[in-house]
Amino acid sequence: MNQSKNLITIQNCRIENSRETLIQNISWKMDEGQAWLVIGPNGGGKADFLNALSGQLKIVPNGAVECEEQGLYSNKYQNSCEIVSLERAARLIQEERENDESDYVEGGVDKGRTGRLFIAQGINSLLKKGAPLPHAVMNLENEPAIKLCGIEKILDRGLKYMSTGEIRRTLLARALLSGKQLLILSDPFAGLDVQSRTILLDFFDSIAKRNGIFPQIILGMERWHEIPDAITHVLEFRDKKVSFCGERKDYEKLLSERENQSAAENEQTRQNFKDDFTALIQNQNENSAVSLKDESQAQDFLVEMNNVNVGWDDHKVLRNLTWKLKRDEHWLVRGPNGSGKTTLLELITGDNMQVFSNDIKIFGNRRGSGETIWDIKKRLGIVSYRMHVEYRMLGGTSLLAVIISGFRDSIGLYEAATDCEIATAKKWLALGGFAGRESENFGSLSYGEQRAILILRSAVKSPEILILDEPCHGLDEQYRQKILDLMNLIGNGGTTTMLHVTHDPSEVLPCEKHILELHPQSEPMYEIINL
Repeated sequence: MNQSKNLITIQNCRIENSRETLIQNISWKMDEGQAWLVIGPNGGGKADFLNALSGQLKIVPNGAVECEEQGLYSNKYQNSCEIVSLERAARLIQEERENDESDYVEGGVDKGRTGRLFIAQGINSLLKKGAPLPHAVMNLENEPAIKLCGIEKILDRGLKYMSTGEIRRTLLARALLSGKQLLILSDPFAGLDVQSRTILLDFFDSIAKRNGIFPQIILGMERWHEIPDAITHVLEFRDKKVSFCGERKDYEKLLSERENQSAAENEQTRQNFKDDFTALIQNQNENSAVSLKDESQAQDFLVEMNNVNVGWDDHKVLRNLTWKLKRDEHWLVRGPNGSGKTTLLELITGDNMQVFSNDIKIFGNRRGSGETIWDIKKRLGIVSYRMHVEYRMLGGTSLLAVIISGFRDSIGLYEAATDCEIATAKKWLALGGFAGRESENFGSLSYGEQRAILILRSAVKSPEILILDEPCHGLDEQYRQKILDLMNLIGNGGTTTMLHVTHDPSEVLPCEKHILELHPQSEPMYEIINL
């Protein structure tokens, strides 16, 4: 291979952060004309590798030893790389929270950075909030990248008011306009509606097929699904080591062999998981110290919304919505990005203050009639993007404390746990595949592992309503199947009613017989479907 065509070389190197070595030894090359997919299970090293390529972690050549040559690292794009990932989106929302100036703004509302300013800062890092924007930035709507990502109408909306999918698309638009020569797209389809996923797939294929024309793209995925046709090579990580490096056709053959070998084993694993879950729930139900549900509070309707309207400025997110959540009726909520799915959930959890200006009843009581937010949250289990961001801001919390906080409905743990809570939390960690890891810090986990921990936290007290907003974000195939099995068992358990948001049809559960579909561009803006 002509050396001039080599783009990135990593030969006998390690990947490290400021405290420790994360991957001991890695060798990999990327040549012109290759389109690489980086894949692997949660915590296996994939995220470390992508973060290192983007400059967030260090790639350090190892010293020469017997039977090994001196390490070498060369990267044509070392100073011209942009990453778009779930972690980056979470950090962005965290930054907006930390820089919120609502206490010092007239009216008490600081919308923070707009999408337009955020994209402009990707082009010119010296631009500050409140500074005059260049003329070109004022006409971003005409940029092909903006139209490709479908964000023309939300450029002047605050980032904190965007849906998960809208934030992801804004990050992608910024990356495309940044002028960077290498774009790393990590789980780019997570949280995107069907139309956005199709557009992104077509975009990747069109870019990847233009050999030698910038930007170059490296794609990172947790699961082998919706892989663009243009992918030519695959790099897989497991247990912090490279477990495959080669051509796509050889990886597909390996996947087929693995599937044939593990079919019976996987079925036995699922049955063991079901047995462990059943035993754990029976144990909790027999122990009143961990049972947080007051059976005397049972109502037929858990949530009632009558002619609900929610929005800001001239933008209506929900309009004239009338809908009820009945006990033991599991609902799927679906609709395109920005249609109001997360807003609907936040009206229930109390994270949207417009709940008080609408006719909304939670557990039979109208919001604002005297009940506290804690009266409500003690009966809810929640997995959401907002919850994930909150916990990322407390990254030093142990996994055991995260699970126990599910009993207390708190972000973090601020009181001593009981022996019973500790014992139960350890059982839930073992159920999720985290046995023996209870002392690890939440912040040290991969995004997907963090998501799995938060799902266990949400289910630990057998809540009356379990709210799941894109729960499988960032999960690899193994964790994803385990979480879907867990959700299915909970749905069939008769004690918890689920409210589930997902864009992925493969994640819809058999027990979800009711659908609330949101249509932001039509009248009415919603449709109720009973299967």
